Amino acid sequence: MKRKEILPPEDMDLGEKGEEIAAAYLMKEGYKILECNWHYGHKEVDIIARQGEEIVIVEVKTREGDYFEEPWEAVSAQKIRNIVEVADAWLIQNKIDLETRFDVISIIFSDDVNYELTHFQGAFIPPVN
Repeated sequence: MKRKEILPPEDMDLGEKGEEIAAAYLMKEGYKILECNWHYGHKEVDIIARQGEEIVIVEVKTREGDYFEEPWEAVSAQKIRNIVEVADAWLIQNKIDLETRFDVISIIFSDDVNYELTHFQGAFIPPVN
């Protein structure tokens, strides 16, 4: 979907802009944002949200212009393991026992104002081990 909106301040880096846009998009879609940039050790989850009775862990990938790969393709197997580890720690710390889904939001800026946002619900299933 193409979107044109007022972007976050110019001094934010590209990743921060993407995360702000993704959080605003999720809120418009009815998600409740629980955490942004939640850390567990040196690892991080971009957005933790709730949709109904489901926790949604969101990895945001942002790029400018034409890359050879789509932003979501940068979510490697190691990155998935890290996201799952951090999500598990958050769920335990907050004593939450709800179904959990892992999404990826891909944002590609064509210039300073225009971007394309794609939301991949259930982008991956946590590996076993």
